[in-house]
Amino acid sequence: MSVTPLELSRIAAAAADEKKADDIVLIDLTGQTDVCDYFLILSASNPRLLDAIVDEVEEKVRINCDERPLSIEGRDERSWILMDYGSVVIHAFLPETRDFYRLERLWGDAPLVDLGL
Repeated sequence: MSVTPLELSRIAAAAADEKKADDIVLIDLTGQTDVCDYFLILSASNPRLLDAIVDEVEEKVRINCDERPLSIEGRDERSWILMDYGSVVIHAFLPETRDFYRLERLWGDAPLVDLGL
């Protein structure tokens, strides 16, 4: 089973939404950087919910896309967890950490993808 980076992003976003993630944003970085094609950015109101969202995303992507993250970083700190799927990088934040790093502003020239959530 092979899915596109956009399909993987949509499945991950839907999984995060099911677990009550906030402010889910998908940034299209194709043509902007060689690092990846998409940043999926989301917030969770507390560390426990952040963990639950990351677990749900990992499970749903594995089941629906047959993909596993290359790495997951930040589990110990639990304020910014990064899931690297190669062409898709998922940033799961606590709100204050997201406000501090402001990735959306950093990549403000890149188009947003309507997720229909």
